[in-house]
Amino acid sequence: MVKRDTGAPARLYLFLSMGGGAEREALIRPLGQSSDQSKESDHFIHMRRGGASWKEDGQEQQPRFPIVWFSFLLGHKMIEMLAASETLELLRQLSVLLDQELRCQPKLSGLRIIESAHDNGLRMTARLRDFEVKDLLSLIQFFGFGTETFSLTVNYLDRFLSKMKVQPKHLGCVGLSCFYLAVKATEEERNVPLATDLIRISQYRFTVSDLMRMEEIILEKLCGKVKATTAFQFLQLYHSVLHGSLTYERKKHLNFERLEAQLKACHCRIVLSKAKPSVLALSILVLEAEEEKLPELEGTIEHLQIHSKINDRDLSFWKELVSKCLLEYSSSKCSKPNVQKLKWIVSGRTARQLKHSYYRIAHLPTIPESGFLKENP
Repeated sequence: MVKRDTGAPARLYLFLSMGGGAEREALIRPLGQSSDQSKESDHFIHMRRGGASWKEDGQEQQPRFPIVWFSFLLGHKMIEMLAASETLELLRQLSVLLDQELRCQPKLSGLRIIESAHDNGLRMTARLRDFEVKDLLSLIQFFGFGTETFSLTVNYLDRFLSKMKVQPKHLGCVGLSCFYLAVKATEEERNVPLATDLIRISQYRFTVSDLMRMEEIILEKLCGKVKATTAFQFLQLYHSVLHGSLTYERKKHLNFERLEAQLKACHCRIVLSKAKPSVLALSILVLEAEEEKLPELEGTIEHLQIHSKINDRDLSFWKELVSKCLLEYSSSKCSKPNVQKLKWIVSGRTARQLKHSYYRIAHLPTIPESGFLKENP
């Protein structure tokens, strides 16, 4: 429990349980004082499910700021407490995500094969993969879909590419199919575009039948696991915990939209797909806390790191790669998603004035699962 004294710096108070059950009373005293020293400064706190209050001078007091992680050493025992039910729920959700994290991630061996491949027009390369992800980000922006959809799209794409040998000429169909699957999994049904419109806007030259067939192949190779754990989900939870520990005046320095933009940039680099989603998300947040000079978050970040079982070496390694990616992405030399590449859907009157060749679709040959799409070892 963190409590402020009037006219004195913020002080940590020792929480001593005085009972159990749904409601309990407890004694709090300044950390570092013995029971004899703190008799005059002792206060009683009344804990209830869903909130906390304390009695001081006979009046019930409510906390004026979120109660977050604190810890102290008492003898040889470390006591860690969370007094806010909201934070407890966030940590429960975090534990669930951590348990599921590794079940639906790309094969590291498959990603390494793509990274090491030479660009000869016959094999998938890191450059082709990154260009495809940038095109998919353009589609996300065009339709106004959220980062959750984009993060899931990239998860599907990397899982499939790390498992199957895909020829470059089929990458567009694979990418758009992953996008469509993610849209249908995360967005409201009324916002899901028609497959015909999606193909026309993205300017790919294949049919709806090609798209539907590729969807079936992707679902089969992903074993139907469409509810994947993504870096976006970890970013949301980590941000909620950290944001809640900041004072009202400091909350503006940890802007979630800025963090989302940084995550999108990271998704456009295949090397960062090799990081666990939790590590990638925490790396982004740690860098942002350092950039915005928020030293008060150090303790909370350390607890999140311990809770997520992320060691210092891994965090430092991926922090450096994320920092390099964001630096490159913010430079003028970086190739960013080209929103102008997309076409608007025109009216029927305008369409009749366009050349017929504009709507000609070159049908792709049937895509066999053997030969063109081979499973990586």
